[in-house]
Amino acid sequence: MSTGYTPPPAPQTFASPLAQPSLAPPAPVVPAVVSPPVLPVPVRTGRTAPIWLFGVLAFVLIALVGYFLTAIGPFASAVGAVLALLPLAGVVIAVRIVDRWEPEPRGLLVFAAAWGAIAAVGIALGVDLLLSPLTRGLDAATYDIFSSVVQAPIVEEFAKGLGVLLIFLTARRAFDGPVDGVVYGALVGAGFAFTENIQYFAISLIEGGFGDVTATFFVRGILSPFAHVMFTSITGFALGLAARRGATAGQALGPWVLGMLGATALHAFWNGSAVFTSFFPLYITVQVPLFVLFILGIVMLRREEARLTRSRLGEYAAAGWFTPQEVDMLATAAGRKAALAWAGTLRGDRRPIMTGFIHDATALAMARQRALTGRDPHAAADQRALLERTTAARAALFAP
Repeated sequence: MSTGYTPPPAPQTFASPLAQPSLAPPAPVVPAVVSPPVLPVPVRTGRTAPIWLFGVLAFVLIALVGYFLTAIGPFASAVGAVLALLPLAGVVIAVRIVDRWEPEPRGLLVFAAAWGAIAAVGIALGVDLLLSPLTRGLDAATYDIFSSVVQAPIVEEFAKGLGVLLIFLTARRAFDGPVDGVVYGALVGAGFAFTENIQYFAISLIEGGFGDVTATFFVRGILSPFAHVMFTSITGFALGLAARRGATAGQALGPWVLGMLGATALHAFWNGSAVFTSFFPLYITVQVPLFVLFILGIVMLRREEARLTRSRLGEYAAAGWFTPQEVDMLATAAGRKAALAWAGTLRGDRRPIMTGFIHDATALAMARQRALTGRDPHAAADQRALLERTTAARAALFAP
């Protein structure tokens, strides 16, 4: 017979006194995040300087250090090196700004500066030693004219231009056009000016003390730090034009010689202004306008690079790889700046992803240009890799 009594539930038992009761459904475990796929990278072949060239530079560097320590002395050489670093830093910053649109491989940039600072100086010093028996009989005035207006422009521009040519021959796939040539030539010239300035500053310190070295620094480090940069940029510009037109190694020799002739002529004119006339009036009336024209030329070349980027990426946009808005963004400095600012507002600050997207898209435009000229057997592989990278970057930018 039912009494209406319901017995209480059995007491809950636990595995141990420290066990916790289960009062709610268990909390879900977040699944592990799948690692992103390993993205392909463009083919490195043809984008680096051979290791043996760095070996040559190391050998010449040992000889140069011995020369400076023996002929000039450690103290004066050290002071000259510290002073020479100041204009070099300014020039390198300026060149990096020019190179910002489509950056060149860092190894090649280092090689370019090292070639100018080591090999080109070594060649110039070696020729000077070879010619010393022939010039020993000249009077001081004639020797100054010959060495400044004839010997130095010819020998130095050949030595520096040889470095630019070696980059063209050994790292052809990283030599896309005039801006690349200007960047490589400018860094070769900057490296050469650095080592040359060490010698000038050290000798001024030895012969005239800190008063003379201050005057020398003002002329070379303040008034004309970009002189050698401009000279060798002409050679680089000529080779860059040849590269843009798909010239082979043999076909590029003619433009290289023409570029060196232009660099030599400007170098001789620059030095002659100090030998035959009063330096400062000619500096204001001729050399400053030349530098202004050089800057305007760089601006025009950068605009051409932007136009080329828009044109090549527009072809991918027509095939659906990019939107027209993305092409507009990638083809202007203002658009890139706005895109980076927008990426900074996304969760986790995605500016590094946007930077990679911009870099890979620009490299894609250059790979497309190389494919059109038919001079790069790896261009198709580069395009496939860069398209995959830009697609992954876009997905990462818009991920929740």
